[in-house]
Amino acid sequence: MAMPRITGGTVVRLLVLSLIVGLVLAGLNIDPQNILVSMRDGAIKLFDMGVDLFGWAFTYVLIGAVVVIPIWLIMYLWRYMRGSR
Repeated sequence: MAMPRITGGTVVRLLVLSLIVGLVLAGLNIDPQNILVSMRDGAIKLFDMGVDLFGWAFTYVLIGAVVVIPIWLIMYLWRYMRGSR
């Protein structure tokens, strides 16, 4: 499957669209630096939330494992001993 060709008309449309979007963003007092800083801050916040979620989940997994693992081990050994006779 061949990629479509980029023609002069495509370049002109992109330039006009960029001009219109730039004018709208300037009217809203938004500049590229603010957009990039917001994206960076959002990525950092998302990463921090993921780390916090992992820490929260890991704590509860450890608490649950204190109960679940011994019960599983007892049941596993019980099945092994019943099957060996």
